[in-house]
Amino acid sequence: MISIRQRKGTKTTELSEDYTAQEENGKLENNLPSGRTAGRLWKILSFTLGGTVALCTGLLTSVYLATLHENDLWFSNIKEVEREISFRTECGLYYSYYKQMLQAPTLVQGFHGLMYDNKTESLRTINVLQRMNIYQEVLLGVLYRVLPIQKYIEPVYFYIYTLFGLQAVYVTALYVTSWLLSGAWLSGLLAASWYVTNRVDTTRVEFTVPLRENWALPFFATQIAAVTYFLRADLRPPSERRALLVIFASTFLFSLTWQFNQFMMLVQALALFSLDSLDMLPAGKATRLYAVQVTSLLLVCALQFFNSMILGSLLVSFNLSVLMARKLQKNLKTGNFLNRLGKLLLHLFVVLCLTLFLNNIMKKILDLKSDEHIFKFLKAKFGFGATRDFDANLYLCEEAFGLLPLNTFERLWDTLLLRAYVFVLCVTAAAALAVAFRNLSGAPGQRPPGNVGNPTLRLKPETAYNLAHSVLFGFLALSTMRMKYLWTSHMCAFASSGLCSPDTWELLLKATRLYGPKRVCVMRTLVPILTLLYLCYKFWPGVMAELSELREFYDPDTVELMTWITSNTPRTAVFAGSMQLLAGVKLCTGRTLTNHPHYEDSSLRERTRAVYQIYAKRPPGDVHALLRSFGADYVILEDSICYERRHRPGCRLRDLLDLANGHMMDGPGESDPGLTLAGHPRFCEEIRRDLPSFTALFVRVFQNKTFHVYRLSRNK
Repeated sequence: MISIRQRKGTKTTELSEDYTAQEENGKLENNLPSGRTAGRLWKILSFTLGGTVALCTGLLTSVYLATLHENDLWFSNIKEVEREISFRTECGLYYSYYKQMLQAPTLVQGFHGLMYDNKTESLRTINVLQRMNIYQEVLLGVLYRVLPIQKYIEPVYFYIYTLFGLQAVYVTALYVTSWLLSGAWLSGLLAASWYVTNRVDTTRVEFTVPLRENWALPFFATQIAAVTYFLRADLRPPSERRALLVIFASTFLFSLTWQFNQFMMLVQALALFSLDSLDMLPAGKATRLYAVQVTSLLLVCALQFFNSMILGSLLVSFNLSVLMARKLQKNLKTGNFLNRLGKLLLHLFVVLCLTLFLNNIMKKILDLKSDEHIFKFLKAKFGFGATRDFDANLYLCEEAFGLLPLNTFERLWDTLLLRAYVFVLCVTAAAALAVAFRNLSGAPGQRPPGNVGNPTLRLKPETAYNLAHSVLFGFLALSTMRMKYLWTSHMCAFASSGLCSPDTWELLLKATRLYGPKRVCVMRTLVPILTLLYLCYKFWPGVMAELSELREFYDPDTVELMTWITSNTPRTAVFAGSMQLLAGVKLCTGRTLTNHPHYEDSSLRERTRAVYQIYAKRPPGDVHALLRSFGADYVILEDSICYERRHRPGCRLRDLLDLANGHMMDGPGESDPGLTLAGHPRFCEEIRRDLPSFTALFVRVFQNKTFHVYRLSRNK
């Protein structure tokens, strides 16, 4: 197995008196000896300096992560097969298509090989461009072949450096989001610093380079920054159009590069819907954002040869339902508190019913079953009945799909990020609740005059959006650990912007009757600077020590296996085994697979369950017949699965198979009612005894400390 060892906004009619006072203070500050010219020069200087710092922090973070990757694996020194093995599980599968584009005789043949692929799934021809989000691999393959760079950079480095370069875009987007929310570029520097000091919880790109989320999240962060800018109240139409263009481009690229895009954008759409319903966003801008989401997704659907999973997504049904409900319900935002509350609840009910109706109709028309395993998993996860479904339990037992561990909060607390986030969240949420109550109390023209000067009733649309975004993605991260990277990175931007925002300190100081313009200025500058100094003092030595720690990739058993397969099996041979290992087999050897880790297809899931019977209690004849039905010539058995100890009892792969087959699990403890004793021993254990019933069907051709390879007989 793989191991690492030491190397050898508000409306103008509602401006408060305090806001007017701030404007007057700003005018006084601009009335320096140089007048308005000095003010403009200061803005230009500040923008230039802030922009330079943004680019530098992004590039430095990119270099930092690339250095960690090199130091962790000694990537520049290991053999090519070891580099490829380091792309574990689905990462290796995705990278194999980049390699396939490079090895194709021509680009046309490369595209044809992806559109009519018969090596990813044996006895089946699939369109990989339709099934998977691999256009980024295709694009990089084309660029590497077309650009005159072959003499200067190896293909693998061109690939990984592109991804590490995207991390510079990611951090810069977080920087810009924080800067836009606070009005001070210092908050962007603090956001980038928190991103680095909380690296364990904000990214995993250094050890899962080709993972889809590492491609997608930089574009998602760019989209959030563009949405933040788009929602500002003082934008002119040309600026709005440019912002909307950036939103569309980033949303499209995000959707194109990650298969889970629809679920992430559904959470974003829920945030927009909730704020729009409470009149905390301009309705016209919310409508345009709904339209951008749907348009981007439909364009991706067309590029993926009308992938049915996209057409049948909840996001498309939800956004269409929101727009339809708005047409059906007129005067939704008029009336007194009770009237508006009743209309709001009715609106929610109408949108929910329309969404479920449209989604159900679309799935029936398309006969869509690709995402049913996700809903089975969610049903079981949130306690709507126990399940013996293999796919649902496979997700439930993975740590990445469990609840967010408590030690995550300990790490975030130590870096001050969680403390600042809770502080900013409480202050901003209090303002949001006050604004929501005010908006539900009547139309803008009917609100009591006394509320106009109340500072608690002012919340900029862009701040409201980022608050809702952070809260909803926070709930998502708490429920599913894998999604924490969507939350913690945005947490850095949101917390830093709150510490540097004058609105936060103005609200807090007025609540404690200590308000003063100078005090606000001091607090929004001093607190971030002290936080940055603390981070440098406490974590800079750790970062330097981390960069000086040199390790190397070490997995001799897998290297031996891949070398043997390449040298001793026909190029047309078909291999069966675990999803994770077979992705590496395809990448390193180019052999055909029976199954693979891209689990978003119902027929593939059924095929995987059948292949995994090699770890269940099944007779050799049944296992042989199942494997041969998929054209398998060889099967690879792994000791780490057959004798697994990583998961708790009941969550080991062999336990999940026993449960799905209706068999009692091994080991002490009570079994679920309805389970029976299996009539046969476990296949992966019994095959080692070389009994005649096994040797007649399976011949051992390779073994080491980790893997055992058997050749299947052609005739039973």
